[in-house]
Amino acid sequence: MNYKIFILIGILVLIGGGIFLTQREKISKMETSIEKGEKVEVEKEESKTEEKEEFLEEKKKEASEITLISVYDNYQVNPELKTAWGLGLVIETSFEKILFDTGGDSSILLFNMKKLGIDPKSINKVIISHIHEDHLGGLEGFLKENNQVLVYIPSSFPDSVRKMIKSYGANFVDISRAQEISEFVYSTGELYGPPKEQSLVVNSKKGLIVITGCAHPGIVDVVEKAKEIFPQKNIYLVLGGFHHPPRKIVYELKKLKVEKVAPSHCSGDLIIEAFKKEYEENFIKNGVGRIIKIK
Repeated sequence: MNYKIFILIGILVLIGGGIFLTQREKISKMETSIEKGEKVEVEKEESKTEEKEEFLEEKKKEASEITLISVYDNYQVNPELKTAWGLGLVIETSFEKILFDTGGDSSILLFNMKKLGIDPKSINKVIISHIHEDHLGGLEGFLKENNQVLVYIPSSFPDSVRKMIKSYGANFVDISRAQEISEFVYSTGELYGPPKEQSLVVNSKKGLIVITGCAHPGIVDVVEKAKEIFPQKNIYLVLGGFHHPPRKIVYELKKLKVEKVAPSHCSGDLIIEAFKKEYEENFIKNGVGRIIKIK
């Protein structure tokens, strides 16, 4: 009986010694690598740091000239263009053209773009703010005209949207956090909903331009997110759908030192009038056909 116990103890000692030697070999290799100046496990952390620093460096770039063209809206500025419930905006920088939202009807979107002299094939990227049809509905028809674009969608979108984009030969990028979309142009990342929604922030020499689809997370929250991304920058202009906010929003944006506003789409007549009264010459009447040049 004692003989069997001694054998069992001997086996356990051998196994334990093997584990110790294996771990010691790993530690020895790591120590050798460090002595040689090689990168070990900390390399991943360094990569993350480098990526963050690169993102911060990109944020310093400012656009000297930006043109914003409303190509789809239920409010009208140019009577030669068609109106429909929804939103679509072309953003022109010195780098490229971006289409932010596509309205709900591609035939209206493409008609207005043609009237405004914008070739669908000149668009390099498409950003969809959220899942609602009046912002996403025109995408499929647009892709029939130009499938060479990169489409940026919130990561919460169903796979059916990704399959549709791929079926036309275009590619997509899922957006969950704040990131650079283009030179001078950034997504806020997917903000809470419902539905979850991304907005855009353009870094111009005059300040930040905040562009919203419907501002479901709340227009103040979207502006505060822009300030979080660019804490040292002023807010020059906020435009797009404000989603029927209460009247106090006018004063809250004033407190955030928003210089100019151009509400449209789902903002509502009453709140638009309130902004017009409070902002006076810094209020921009917005709607399909509005062209805003910022230099």
